[in-house]
Amino acid sequence: GRSIRIGISGVPGAGKSTFIETFGSYLCDRGHKVAVLAVDPSSSINGGSILGDKTRMEELARNPRAFIRPSPSEGTLGGVHRKTRETMLLCEAAGFDVILIETVGVGQSEAIVRSMVDFFMLLVLTGAGDELQGMKKGILELVDGIVVNKADGDNVPLATRTKSEYNRILHFLQPATKGWAGKAYTCSAITGKGIPELWDVLTDFSDTTKKSGVFQERRRMQAKEWLYSSMDQQLKMMFYKNETIKELLPILENEVMSGNKTVTAAVKQAFQAFMDTLK
Repeated sequence: GRSIRIGISGVPGAGKSTFIETFGSYLCDRGHKVAVLAVDPSSSINGGSILGDKTRMEELARNPRAFIRPSPSEGTLGGVHRKTRETMLLCEAAGFDVILIETVGVGQSEAIVRSMVDFFMLLVLTGAGDELQGMKKGILELVDGIVVNKADGDNVPLATRTKSEYNRILHFLQPATKGWAGKAYTCSAITGKGIPELWDVLTDFSDTTKKSGVFQERRRMQAKEWLYSSMDQQLKMMFYKNETIKELLPILENEVMSGNKTVTAAVKQAFQAFMDTLK
């Protein structure tokens, strides 16, 4: 529990890579060891990661105190989850004390990242109104903090207004973490303004939730969830890799598609065949 695991999601164009690079570099300069991991659900669709990965964060990638790992293209979202979690634990064992897990694309990956981290942060742009329409309300219910990025130059007044708007919204939502009221903050990943303050917020979060026991309890629940999801994965793998099942499935598929067999009957037959191979 000496590490802090931070999930970072962002609306498209919010400048997530630049933010992670600036934030990560700031932490490395302060003596922390930072690991950046990505959960990219699209890699399970097209078999490869959409990230140019390290090329996006060249400065941080060169930092000896940082480690950047692209998303594993593991076929399923569950697989991506498993690999990312394993890597996170390895990084912690190797002495990395700040783990940043970013989601790529908006949607299903947020809930998965939330289930792996202590603090979940959403990066947004100025002009909250239009943004919120494009963002599922569900995402706001997962976050511990909202960061309005690109608060620099002429954009500062609008960023401040956007921050107030988000604070109003967060005020009405149930906190994602017991005993912690989520707030909105402004920063500029380009100038670095607001970055030290964000780290103060995270330190405060860690202290507060550790004192109340919420931090430890969440970690325990995450470990339990991880146990069951790993078992699910294992069972699924055993089933689909079974030679008898491999031969039987195309036959059942045809029968179901041609209407000669109901789905229920096909499932029953497949499982019976699977159980017989275990005897």
